[in-house]
Parts: sequence; structure tokens; C-alpha cells
Amino acid sequence: MNRQRNRGRVMAAALAAMCAAAVLPGQAHAAGPGVYAFDPDAKNVQGAVTNVEASTLDEGVSYRSLIEPGEKLYYRVTLDDVSAAYVSAVAVPGDSGAVAYGDGISISLRETDNTQCDTGRASFGSGAYARPITAYASRTVKEGGSTCQEGGPYDVLVERESKADSSQEAWGLELRFLEEPKLKSGTSMPTEAPESWPSASAKPLTGKQQKRSGGSGFSEATSLENGRWQDTVAPGQTRFYRVPVDWGQQIHATAGLSNSTSGGTDFVGSALTLALANPAQGPVSDATLSYSGGPASASLRPLPPVAYRNRFDSSSQVSAMRFAGWYYLSVSLSPKLKDSYGAEPIPFELSVQVKNQPEESPYEGDAGVFGVTDQDREVARKGQNAEQAAKSGPMTVVAAAGIGTGSVLVLGLGVWTLLARRRASAAPAAGHPAGGGHQPPPQGW
Repeated sequence: MNRQRNRGRVMAAALAAMCAAAVLPGQAHAAGPGVYAFDPDAKNVQGAVTNVEASTLDEGVSYRSLIEPGEKLYYRVTLDDVSAAYVSAVAVPGDSGAVAYGDGISISLRETDNTQCDTGRASFGSGAYARPITAYASRTVKEGGSTCQEGGPYDVLVERESKADSSQEAWGLELRFLEEPKLKSGTSMPTEAPESWPSASAKPLTGKQQKRSGGSGFSEATSLENGRWQDTVAPGQTRFYRVPVDWGQQIHATAGLSNSTSGGTDFVGSALTLALANPAQGPVSDATLSYSGGPASASLRPLPPVAYRNRFDSSSQVSAMRFAGWYYLSVSLSPKLKDSYGAEPIPFELSVQVKNQPEESPYEGDAGVFGVTDQDREVARKGQNAEQAAKSGPMTVVAAAGIGTGSVLVLGLGVWTLLARRRASAAPAAGHPAGGGHQPPPQGW
């Protein structure tokens, strides 16, 4: 009986393990220092040196490309005559590529006669070390507009600037084209920038610190909610996170780098860069800190609550807070720290605060990436990235871990039936002495 009971326990444990495997989300993948994780679903596309040969980018699809020093590459998008549109480019230098102050990329959206709709630029600034940087350009349809208002083909021009003494290796590009949802019919939206908004810095959080590991690219960004989050970052590495910020909400973020345990005290300027990007992967704001081996912190300057009218502000930081959705935080550590403090990752804390109650979306129907849902908030609570959230959704639990829920249930019923039969065959039959009139169980059970 003990042997029979033990076998039952083993099979029950095996069944429990298989059931657990069928519903557990995948573990986060973290690339090594300096390695950017491109969207695994990105399509390869080659930029053209002439606009008439440009490849077309589809809306909502990620693309991967390359750009050489001084190169000017064309891509093409097709716009309608009612939607605001955004095209972003994430530039990814190699982890060993030297960059200088002013190196960077620019991206512009143009009519096919070269009339410029909008342009955006990103550079390494004072933190002159290789790391992913992002820029975007947009097209807005507005009453009385004279350029870039009609539907049809438009050119996307991406240009790279690199000094002669900078690395001459090609940079990776991650491209994305998005269209903003249509506004609710009959809705009258503001046409002027906000006159004022709460600009006070947030008070430091005092809650319990929790550990959460960042991803290595926008597609791997780890979801966060309000709180104090602990992680580590190695010299030359960038960690990515995302935070749901709804209409009317205001985000505050601070990165605090811990003291070094190496004993070094050398000064490193712009040692850490904290950057924020909006749901279209357009740059919003950044902050840097210097490091001398002791604790140091950097905070994003106060930003306005998310509002449609922000797009009319002349400040790029205010204008970028124009729609709801996942906002991306990245923390980059200069490779220069390796010389003085070693190659080991340094602990840091990322403090995140999203204030105010959500307001109603101005869009008609599903907002897509330009909105926040209850499911998004739950994903942030769990700390999942986009891939993990997709795999743990209600329709994907069935296929999780390579075995369907139906298969698990069938397997479970089979195991339970078999165990019941074994118990019946091992028990004395009514009116018969033990061991009489029954065949022994097969060998091995």
C-alpha cells in the first residue's frame, strides 16, 4: 500500500507540474551589456539613396535596417487625409563604437516633392557614449493647413551624422510607422497649447523597494507601476521599462545609482542617462548624473499631464506628452565607468510616480497603442513585458508551454482514472478475502 500511495503521489506531482507549466508566463530575456534587443517580429528593410526607390513601411509594423556614417536613406509611407501620423527611428550603435558630442540621427517626413512636414533629431549630447537613441517625425491634419494634408505617398528620410574620429561602423535602425486613431465624431478639441499645468517636483517615495529586471530594448521593456524598483546596470548597458500613463495623468521618474564597492573615486561626467519616450517612441525628456563612486541621482524635470492640446506647445517636451499609452523609461550607464569601477553591474533604484485619475479618451473606438486599458494596468502590476503579456492572455493560456489546456485536462482525467482503477484492484472485493480473485497490477506500477 505504501508503494501504491507513493506512485500516486509521484503521478499527482507530475500532473501538477504539467498544469503549472501550461499557465506560467515565460521568463524575461536579458541581453548582455551593450546588446540591443530588436523587436523579434521586425521585418528587414533596406533604405534607398533615392526616394523613388524607397521601400514602403506598413502601419503598425516594426522594421529593422542599417545606416552608414553620413548616409541619407529614404523609406516611404502611405497616409490618409484625416489621421495624425508618426514615424520613429531608434538608432543602435555597436557596443564598441566610439561616438562624439553631436553624433546622432535625424528623421523627417516629407511630401514626394521634398516639402518637409516635420523633422526630429536625437544625439548623444553630453553623454557622448554609444547607446540606443530615438527620434520621430509627425504629420498633423489641421483646419486651414496648406502642406502635408492630403492622403497619398510620403517620404521618410533618415540621416546619420558622425564625426570623422567617431566609429565608422554601421548603426542598426528600428523603424515604426503609426497612425493616431480618429477623434470622436462631433468632438471639439482644443487647438491651443495649455497655458499652465502642475510643475512641482514629486515628493520622494517611501514605500518598500522591489526588484524588477529591465529589458534590453523597447520590445522587451519591463512593465512598471508606481513604486521604487531596484535593478542593476553594467557599464555600456541600457535597461528598458514601460509605464502606462493615461489621459490626464502625469509621470515623474528618478534614477538613483548606488555607491560603488570597488573603492574607486574617479569622476565620470554624464555617467548615467535616464530617458523617457512616448508611445510612438518619440523622445520626451532625459536627465544625466555624474559619478564619483558615491550615491547619485537624476530626475526628469516635471512634465505636463497627458493632454491632446499639448501637441500645440512649442516645447518638444510638452508636445511629446500628447497621447496616452505605454511610456518608455531607459537607464544607460557609460562604458567609461569600467576603467575606474570595473565591469560588474552597479545597483540602482528607479522611482516611478504616475499621478491623477484617468480621464476619458478623445478617440472613437479602440485606441490601440494610444490608450491604457485595465489589462495594461494588470500587466504593469505583474511586471510583464509585451511578449509575456501576450503569452499569458486569456486566449493563449490554452497553448502555453507547448501543451494545451485541453490536453492537460485529458491527461489529468486519464491519470485520475488509472489511479482509481489501481486503487480498486488493490482493495479487497466485497465478500471476498484479500488477494482472492484479482489479477495483480502490471509490473512497474
